[in-house]
Amino acid sequence: MSEFSATDHVHMARALRLAERGAWTAKPNPMVGCVIAYGDAVVGEGFHQYAGQPHAEVFALRQAGERARGATAYVTLEPCAHTGRTGPCAEALVAAGVSRVVAAMRDPFPQVDGAGFEKLHAAGIAVQVGLLEAQVRELNRGFISHVVRGRPWVRVKLGASLDARTAMASGESKWITGASARADVQRWRARAGAIVTGARTVIADDPSLTARPEEDQPFLPPLRVVLDATLSSLAHTRVQEGEAPTLYLHGPMPTRIADHDNVRYQEVPLAGGRLDLRAVLATLAQHRICEIQIEAGATLSGELVAAGLVDELLLYVAPTLLGDSARPLLSHLNIAALTEQQHLRVVDERRIGQDLRLLLRPAG
Repeated sequence: MSEFSATDHVHMARALRLAERGAWTAKPNPMVGCVIAYGDAVVGEGFHQYAGQPHAEVFALRQAGERARGATAYVTLEPCAHTGRTGPCAEALVAAGVSRVVAAMRDPFPQVDGAGFEKLHAAGIAVQVGLLEAQVRELNRGFISHVVRGRPWVRVKLGASLDARTAMASGESKWITGASARADVQRWRARAGAIVTGARTVIADDPSLTARPEEDQPFLPPLRVVLDATLSSLAHTRVQEGEAPTLYLHGPMPTRIADHDNVRYQEVPLAGGRLDLRAVLATLAQHRICEIQIEAGATLSGELVAAGLVDELLLYVAPTLLGDSARPLLSHLNIAALTEQQHLRVVDERRIGQDLRLLLRPAG
């Protein structure tokens, strides 16, 4: 028999839905939700909204007040045990007098990593862990990647025809997918810590790379990142305009390029005459970027896939055909035999307007 009751499942599911509300604003912190309840009755709830502001448990405890004493706290991530820009949530739960804490998962962040649970145990609070853990890990895959692997979660966004073409031979690509798919992309952009592209895309399209979700809710503008070894794309300035910050990652230069306004420059090592992609990811991790969305051409996207650096593909397939002369979906994969094919698994599949959206991850 499960150690968690049906009531436990209901309250943790609510905490998970609360955590999801921080998808566009909590970065680079994890999305966390908290519900405080007596049996079936919820007495307080909250979610982490912005880094540096109160955590989910604090909002829930404020709402519960004295009703928190003797209650159960359901939280999607282990309560923190350290003092950063906010105080330790484990101590706040102890002070409020909760009798039990149910957490979805342990926090892998080194300054927590079990220390929150130890504080709760030491105060005589019953602790249970693991309820809806898989769902919470999925929600916070970027945060977990940053802490555990030391690099961001990498998502490559692609839009293609049924014959896997992304643009005509001339470069014309507006628009292959429909308006609904393009609006959906903006929501994925809003949750990313950075939108990354290459110099060729900037030169060809002069994109702004901003997030423009239609929903009237707050979001933190993602960092715009241009991978440009020789800074050949600087004349195309839309990616520098607006409030969203821009970072150019480039190779060695004879003189340092000065930062200006909201635009910064940073050197990364080269590998084979191109930017070292692993060094690029390590650099973005240093900027506390947990999740990135690649919106680039077939070359950069294909190189990332070939290097094993892509965690998921966000593919929009339009019900149209572009023909043999159109540009391919990915290049530089260097697959010579059927035994070398890269298998993917479908994580999510749905219709977005007239297009099909697939979320794919490496099968391994």
